[in-house]
Amino acid sequence: MKPQVEGFWDPVTHSVTYVVSDPATGRAALIDPVLGYRPASGRTDYGHVDQAMAAVQGSGLTLDWIIETHVHADHLSAAQYVQDRLGGRLAISSGVVQVQRHFAGVFNSGDGFAADGSDFDHLFSDGERFALGGIEAWVLHTPGHTSACACYVIGDTVFVGDTLLMPDTGCGRCDFPGGSAAVLFDSLQRVLALDPATRVFVGHDSGASGKRAVAWETTVAEQRSDNIYCGHGVSRSEFIARRESRDAELSTPRLMLPAMQVNIRAGRLPAPESNGSRYLKIPLNVLKS
Repeated sequence: MKPQVEGFWDPVTHSVTYVVSDPATGRAALIDPVLGYRPASGRTDYGHVDQAMAAVQGSGLTLDWIIETHVHADHLSAAQYVQDRLGGRLAISSGVVQVQRHFAGVFNSGDGFAADGSDFDHLFSDGERFALGGIEAWVLHTPGHTSACACYVIGDTVFVGDTLLMPDTGCGRCDFPGGSAAVLFDSLQRVLALDPATRVFVGHDSGASGKRAVAWETTVAEQRSDNIYCGHGVSRSEFIARRESRDAELSTPRLMLPAMQVNIRAGRLPAPESNGSRYLKIPLNVLKS
């Protein structure tokens, strides 16, 4: 079956938030909601996610799921903001626990943070089946970019987060904690084994750094034939060598430190302190430059 998909591209982080719905029943999921954040001023901005929520409400949809494809390092999650206003169950891959445990140490979270996945309403297991109204859906764990990455097959679509990008951009980096180029190669083979006509919706796009128009939809067939990292029948060793070489050149994402401490908590902002203000931690000399 074919769900209706509407994407909302954020020009600051180049991230895409998706509203996915079953036209027959009006049941919907919101995937990877983006919270705007200005690091220089510390101000949050809900304008982007408000557009996605307006699409849900304007179409009279009922939000059943708020789904994260992974713990994002390049934007803050607006999942809690969405849930507080529209309801829905907040879900992510069970691999989130590994990410939580690592970054609980980075931020010295202490006993107040369980790091057991309980911040989310549901942890999806690999191969788990669920439904979006009358449309069958299932979960494909795809670690490699992070240990919490999963792709969500909903009818004739798959939402891949950073596991795959547009064919001329390739795939997600593998140098984050818990990442592995070898593991990602194996994960990519699982995605590329889906029906060639499957519509693929990626988590980010920058228009190939301005060389083309921004896009976020492709197909498995196009990825198999044209992806610059994993298409054309590239070998495992070739993929690993190229991915690791490229990752060695990359700097830490601009929003990684604020994003991770919010996103491991399912998009919950830190609690206000005695003066009513919320604060994010910046650990010094922990991440690479």
